[in-house]
Amino acid sequence: MRQLAESSIQKQLTGLSRLKLFWALSRTTHGLLDMCAPAFAALLWLGTFPPVGVVILGLITTFAGYTAVYALNDLIDYKADKEKAAQGALSEPGRDLDGVLVRHPMAQGLLSFKEGFFWTLAWGLLALIGAYILNPVCVLIFLGGCMLETVYCILWRISPFRTFVSGAVKTSGALAAVFAVDAQPSFLYLTALFLLLFFWEIGGQNVPNDWTDFEEDRRMKAKTIPVQWGLASANIIILVTIILTLGMTAVIFYFSRVRFEMIIVVGSLAAGFYLLLLPALRLFRTKARPDAMVLFNKASYYPFALLVMVLAKLLIL
Repeated sequence: MRQLAESSIQKQLTGLSRLKLFWALSRTTHGLLDMCAPAFAALLWLGTFPPVGVVILGLITTFAGYTAVYALNDLIDYKADKEKAAQGALSEPGRDLDGVLVRHPMAQGLLSFKEGFFWTLAWGLLALIGAYILNPVCVLIFLGGCMLETVYCILWRISPFRTFVSGAVKTSGALAAVFAVDAQPSFLYLTALFLLLFFWEIGGQNVPNDWTDFEEDRRMKAKTIPVQWGLASANIIILVTIILTLGMTAVIFYFSRVRFEMIIVVGSLAAGFYLLLLPALRLFRTKARPDAMVLFNKASYYPFALLVMVLAKLLIL
């Protein structure tokens, strides 16, 4: 009966409605914000705009890569997400940026697994083609990111250290973008970039998101940091990694090829304070689930804020 109901729902959704489901599968709203990190990383290292052809191909490849990897997450987590859907855990739309459209449309029977598979495959192939044209090293980074994403999903009921795998996944797009504009970038810059996004993902994205899913994950015997180590420990990890994120932002600016005026430095500090530190401190103080959601949502805009700072320098100052 459930399969017949899901089939009926799928048939009722056509045209733009179905397309929205595919964008929801790839969490495109969040993915577009994540795309700011590769753009920021490449421009900050290069110190100027690359050729127009590289910009266009880079944007297409980046979009395809994020679209594929986010959808891959739902493919690997399909069975676990079906369990959540059966318990009504996916019926809370719009609570964060990942749920602006529909949470896990395959698990809710709105898209079939086959449709999700071919959607992921198509975007993945497009990303591979673009990555190869830009720099074959980018292909290796993309494939490595896909493998790490798979490991991350598998570890949901195995280890809380999956969070650190997620941190590594989120660095892959930005690292690839740097190699797309320079075949031999500085190792120090790449290290600073990796650590910046690694700490941002852990403290601003992954652990806060697991914080909001605490009750659901505990009920389903998931092994996330909040469930395994407690909410107090999770809050400490969040605050420490947020502070490290702000520190690494200063470090990456130092190793870049761009020299920033004081107004840009002040703007970056203000963005970090408002989007990261302030909500992290509030969560640490209140220990309230809504504040974990606020931190996740605000932190999602941090790469965009950094990109704005770099564009302001290159275009205006």
